[in-house]
Amino acid sequence: MKKKVLISMLVVAGFVVAGCTGQKKAADTKGKEDKVIKVASHIPSTVEVVELAGKNIEEGYKVELVQVNDNIQYNELLNAKEIDANFAQHEPFMQKFNEEKEGNLVIVQKIYNAKVGFYSKEYKDIKDLPEGAKIALPSDVSNEGRALAILDDAGLITLKEGVGFNGTIKDVVDNPKNIEWVSVDLLNLAEAYNEKDIAMVYNYPTYIAKIGLTPKDAILLEQKVDDRFAISLVAREDNKDSAEIKALQKAMTSDKVRELLQTKYSETLTPAF
Repeated sequence: MKKKVLISMLVVAGFVVAGCTGQKKAADTKGKEDKVIKVASHIPSTVEVVELAGKNIEEGYKVELVQVNDNIQYNELLNAKEIDANFAQHEPFMQKFNEEKEGNLVIVQKIYNAKVGFYSKEYKDIKDLPEGAKIALPSDVSNEGRALAILDDAGLITLKEGVGFNGTIKDVVDNPKNIEWVSVDLLNLAEAYNEKDIAMVYNYPTYIAKIGLTPKDAILLEQKVDDRFAISLVAREDNKDSAEIKALQKAMTSDKVRELLQTKYSETLTPAF
């Protein structure tokens, strides 16, 4: 009888200890919150990648999308350490920001290459462009250089030897059609397409989609893709190697993100990872 009582007491004690341990683990888990990673983005394709990455990021982290509406805020916020990363730009654009704002932003991971080019409401072939035609180019230096390089590659103009994607209008050494250049903010180029005196406009697929066009409608598309222009995950020098950014990078280069890019956005971009 004494043995049975002793065994019963030991069993009960075991349950009490196990219960206490379970309660401790539950309390530890409950008190442990996911680390929030704030990521700024702005256009549909980049926003969707960030959201998908957030759904598939490893346990212990939570992605918070900070949606902005221009090409200035996402770098300003990151440089000021108000967010942890952004996904909205290519390397030349980021480098220009660093130069002008004394920033310390860095490329963490290239995600996709957008299919960029020129669109014309009136003409179907660049050979049909008239003398003195007006062409709308992006006003920021990095995208202007890319646009001019496409025209140079197509033989419409000739750039100074060696400038490549870093060329400016001043570097145009041969302009047989006497093209007039119209400088327009990147976000307003789609509207310039409908202006009657503009023969052709440069644009990204996301922006030109606002007026119902896709790269299939382009009069001229970029043929020489330079990975420096891949839309990339960007962080700061001080946090680029952090566990949070590494977890985000892993989530943004997952098979699910690749599948999204290759299916829903196959007409407008190609994966760069």
